[in-house]
Parts: sequence; C-alpha cells; structure tokens
Amino acid sequence: MDPTHIWIGGVVVPADGNHLSAFDRGFQLGDGVFETLRARGGHPTELDEHIVRLRGSADGLGIDLPSDIGPVLTRAIDDLLASEGLAGPGGDASLRITVTRGAFRGRGLLPSDEHVPPTVVVQAWPVAPPPPGHLEHGLHLVTSSIRRDPENPLAALKTTSRADYVYARLEARRAGADDALFLTVDGFLSEATSANLFLVRDGRLATPALACAILPGTTRSWIIRWGASLGLDPEEGWLATRDLADAAEAFVCSSVAGILPVTVFDGRPIGDGVPGPWTRRARADREAFIAGEANA
Repeated sequence: MDPTHIWIGGVVVPADGNHLSAFDRGFQLGDGVFETLRARGGHPTELDEHIVRLRGSADGLGIDLPSDIGPVLTRAIDDLLASEGLAGPGGDASLRITVTRGAFRGRGLLPSDEHVPPTVVVQAWPVAPPPPGHLEHGLHLVTSSIRRDPENPLAALKTTSRADYVYARLEARRAGADDALFLTVDGFLSEATSANLFLVRDGRLATPALACAILPGTTRSWIIRWGASLGLDPEEGWLATRDLADAAEAFVCSSVAGILPVTVFDGRPIGDGVPGPWTRRARADREAFIAGEANA
C-alpha cells in the first residue's frame, strides 16, 4: 500500500502534492540527513536513539535542527501514523525522517550565511514481511567495488547523499545477489548498503568496529547488548573477508528489516549454507523486543 499522506512543515498533507522547492539543497545537492525506524502499534522503536543520531548527523553537516525537534517529531509521527491508519494495535510502520538544509536560491556548494529554515519531512509505509526465502534460505551478498575510507568524516553520518549505496545495490542486482557488502580501502569488512553485519564464530559474536567506516546502527547497539547478555562475548574489530567466509553464521541488521540471515558471500556458502540458530534467535528476540516496546 502506497502512502497517502506525508508530514512536512508542521502539518499532514496529501502525499501526491507539490511539497519541495526546486531550490531545496536536499534536492539540489543531497545536502541533508535522515533516519529510518520502526513503529509498532503507533509506538516508534528507539525514537530517542534515532533523534540523537539525527542530531549528530545534522551537526556534522552544520545543519541547525530546531531545539524542540524531539517533541516536534513525536507529534509528527503520531499525526502521520493516525492519518495512514497505522497507529492501531495492528499497525506496523516504517518511518523515514528527512531533514535538509532548506531552500536557497543562490548557487554554489557553500551554504548561505543567512538563516534558512531546514526542511523537515516524515513519511510512513506499512512494513511488509520479508520474502519467505530471505528467512528460510538467507541472503546472498557480493562485494561492492566501492571502498569505504575510515578517515572520511562523513562515514558515520546518515546523509541523503546515497549515490554510493545505489551503485552498490545495482552491482548486487547485476550479480543476482540480494545486497552488496562494502569493504574499507584496506580490504576489511565494513557494512551492507542499509544494514550492519555480524558474524558468529567459535561461539562468539563479531562485528566490524565503528572505525571501519560504518554507521552506528541502533539495532547494532541492541544486538551487542543482547549478545553480551547471552554470553556470546561480542567483539568489535577489524574483520577480513576470510572471517566472513569461515564464520559459522552471519546476519545483517537494520531498524526496519530487523535481523536477516546471510548464507552466501561472493558465491560461497557461509557455514552450512542455511540460517543458523543464533541468527534465528536474534531475529525472534528482536521482534519480541519491538512488540514489547509497543505494549509497554
């Protein structure tokens, strides 16, 4: 079901209207930041954590967020979910919060010295269950030709400049895979196009460190806490492609899709080539957490 409404500039409006100026720097330059998150039964999951990361990304680009952005977004989400019929007990929504530097009629890369109010948009879609094959057989990943630079200060910011990610996803499509995996310029594992990566090896949980040019995912943080509570001794470090190839299990995680098994990397099976028990448990526990948050 396509969205029928969006929230922009403080109000819910029909989704098919004319909303953005052609001079908006988000449209012109990708000069903006965003967050995606889940909302079950009208309750956004980990909204505070997403707002903290949104503010961090905005600060990194020098975009001034309103001081009351938290309450503003809370009301915006409530109003939008109600308008989309996703606020009830059965509602399961994917939310996107987008903030751009706003509309400026001048040219050039440098932002204007004059105050330009940022553009803030919230969108919502019903969460579709993953294809059965993704859960039963797992995802196939391929290595992207794009390399991530750990020294790039933008690596940890969730910006609307997504050309690298689109290119990598097209690479995956051409290879007949589900997603692409970025490596660092030195060949270490980084992240997938919209998800963090985890491995299970020798009874322990491992994931690329934040220094590997990855986004600090909120679900990633949850999994690290989850793994520690179960004695999996989570390790954040510099992982090689051989570590993934030799892992007993692997999975990716994101706020909306949750936890999905990875069973093939560059054409070779990982472990037994089927979703492993820790992956299945992590997904079940994460979905239970989201449901519990909604019912709290």
